[in-house]
Amino acid sequence: MTRSHGTLAGYWDRQAPTYDRRMAGVERRFFADSRDWVCGQARGATLEVGIGTGANLSHYPRDVQLTGIDWSPAMLHVARSEADRVHRAATLHHADAAALPFAAESFDTVVSTFSLCCIPDVRVALTEALRVLRPGGSLLLADHIGSSFWPLRALQHAVDLFSVPLQGEHYTRRPAAMLRKLGVTAEEGERRTMGMIERVHVRKPH
Repeated sequence: MTRSHGTLAGYWDRQAPTYDRRMAGVERRFFADSRDWVCGQARGATLEVGIGTGANLSHYPRDVQLTGIDWSPAMLHVARSEADRVHRAATLHHADAAALPFAAESFDTVVSTFSLCCIPDVRVALTEALRVLRPGGSLLLADHIGSSFWPLRALQHAVDLFSVPLQGEHYTRRPAAMLRKLGVTAEEGERRTMGMIERVHVRKPH
């Protein structure tokens, strides 16, 4: 993990104790249904990249075998408590999305929700996600992106001027566009909430 990665991880460590409480309104209004959409499609051995405080844990089918990674130890501490609270078995690792500590083709499903916006090199993170995914497996993503409503998109670009250097969070970056540059086409996808929320299902070719 580079120094800049460590600095950002430290930022999220400081946010962890109060993060869920501060985000509760946003979560209910904008994120919860996308968590259902993404996690409800997970099957088999599932990796969640950027598990954070464990907001997705209660949304997975009971029969998935769940592994999660995050670069913030404090976020992982909260996620472990959440796993106990919702009685969800999960193996959690302190790891970097840009260098996943797993062999190629280890998982049937890879999930990332509202975390790629905070990863410095999203291209590398997506390449790693595809590397550990088995042929025919599902990559399931949801994230906030630049709105399709231009006045709101202009505001998001202005916010990026501060949010990117201070907390590493991008409000206008679009992971689905990066997937196309990697030669991968979404099998299913949609944008919601004035185009600010995008969710995508990619099937890794055989």
